[in-house]
Amino acid sequence: MKITHLIFLTFFLFGSQVFGQGFLKAENSKIVNENGENVLLRGIGLGGYMLQEGYMLQVPFSGQQYVFKEHVEELVGKEKTEQFYAAWRKNHMQKRDVDSLKQWGFNSIRLPLHYNLFTLPVDEEPVAGKNTWLEEGFQLTDSLLKWCKANKMYLILDMHAAPGGQGHDVNISDRNPSKPSLWESEANQQKLIAVWQKLAERYKDETWIGAYDLLNEPNWTFENGKNENGIEDTENKPLRKLLEELTKAVREIDTNHIVIIEGNGWGNNYNGVLPPWDTNIVLSFHKYWNYNDTASIQQFLEYRNKYNIPVWLGESGENSNVWFRDAISLMEENNIGWCWWPLKKLGFNNPLEIKINKGYRDLLNYWAEKSEKPSSEEAFEALMQLAENAKIENCIVHYDVLDAIIRQPKNADAIPFKYNQLKNQLVIKAADYDLGTDGVAYHDTISANYHISTGKERQTWNLGRTYRNDGVDLFKINPDNEAVYVGDLEQHEWLHYTVNTNEAGAYSISLKISSNTNTGKASLLINDRNTTPINIENTADKWEWTAPVSVYLKAGKNTIKLLVEHSGFNLQSIKISN
Repeated sequence: MKITHLIFLTFFLFGSQVFGQGFLKAENSKIVNENGENVLLRGIGLGGYMLQEGYMLQVPFSGQQYVFKEHVEELVGKEKTEQFYAAWRKNHMQKRDVDSLKQWGFNSIRLPLHYNLFTLPVDEEPVAGKNTWLEEGFQLTDSLLKWCKANKMYLILDMHAAPGGQGHDVNISDRNPSKPSLWESEANQQKLIAVWQKLAERYKDETWIGAYDLLNEPNWTFENGKNENGIEDTENKPLRKLLEELTKAVREIDTNHIVIIEGNGWGNNYNGVLPPWDTNIVLSFHKYWNYNDTASIQQFLEYRNKYNIPVWLGESGENSNVWFRDAISLMEENNIGWCWWPLKKLGFNNPLEIKINKGYRDLLNYWAEKSEKPSSEEAFEALMQLAENAKIENCIVHYDVLDAIIRQPKNADAIPFKYNQLKNQLVIKAADYDLGTDGVAYHDTISANYHISTGKERQTWNLGRTYRNDGVDLFKINPDNEAVYVGDLEQHEWLHYTVNTNEAGAYSISLKISSNTNTGKASLLINDRNTTPINIENTADKWEWTAPVSVYLKAGKNTIKLLVEHSGFNLQSIKISN
């Protein structure tokens, strides 16, 4: 029921939008279609697909893809490593992924490219200065474009890993620090230009290619004594020069597509990069871990007004549902399109979670020096199972994340996470509180991470990092199964549930709790009235039911708010009986 309900809502909100088949273009401060109509891009980024970052795989070592690949090769050999990568890329994105994204309410996809799927590295070219072209990258892009066209979704090509790597944050571009970077090698820059020309040749007539994002998150200082990631640079001359050269190379072949530029310092430092040099250009910025207020995007609003250029939030995410909802609301209030990061990884705060199989967990433990080395056969089986887990049908779909991204910016109401129909008896998993933002479906002391704005340590919202991505702290009862409970409950926190009953009357409610103290106190608020206290006793950390209390429920829809009057207990389930 919850799935049907969510899909209906997203179709109601976004399904009626029709996009023209002409090219998107930058027209003054807006992105428009061929009819001159404003297009607000609602997108998702495919991190981990063509380019793996170590944190997405939860590895305990340096996070570049080539480092992970070396560790895999050490266990299974080169041939089986290539088999794993072929399976990973085949399974990670399929037509059903794109179909689902369309159904959920997205209208665009940002594809992070790794250049080495399109051409050889400079130091591996048989003939210096020549380019050997590889088919895999183009074929993967062709397939994704085909699925996007079938769903009338825009595909944005993003150069995420440039030849040599474009920054000191080595993971995001798979950079090997022992080799010349993009900025230290003219050959690397020429190869990047050649790749973009090849892409322009192949896709110049494709109207569902939304734009070319020329270089993801440069983070490199060009000025002595400044922060190495380029956040303090005042001129950025080499960056502007390369972006101009890339634009010129594309325009020699393709005069139709938008080109997207990103500043230094992970995309946001535009000192010396502006004014724009092309009439069909969009300024991208990235936003992570700061407040979602107008001040946080003020500089980009000013750039838009000053240079009459569209701006686009090209990458954001890796936070809580509260943060997602607030950030997207802020963007849409200011007519700024957005693209969320990522669609799937080994983690709970994205739409799709790739499950960690036992064999891969054993590999992680081995790499962390916590267990013995597995055999080659065991390691290969574990990796191939991980690749199988990357298929959407094998992923955990986090509907709470989708709800925060798609519905909540437009609709502030709490709606059921699962449909709860009470007949004789109903047991509700405590973690299945309603969908909605903090203050609507629940309240928790910490509901998002704002460490960039606060200057303090990163705030962890869901301390158990499982099941849902709200501020509510959820923990697994046993690491080997999916059962969860609500823990770390603090005074004044609460959870909201929706229950449907056939008949009005008196019902009994009890809680399945564990406690090792006599301080815990809770109460129930039924339909926003008649607070009923719940007696919480010391259970010596065992799971036990509290004594039932009597409440009145009306026929039809009822709301139950469970309030924490004093901390000191964990909550697994709520039982309602007639």
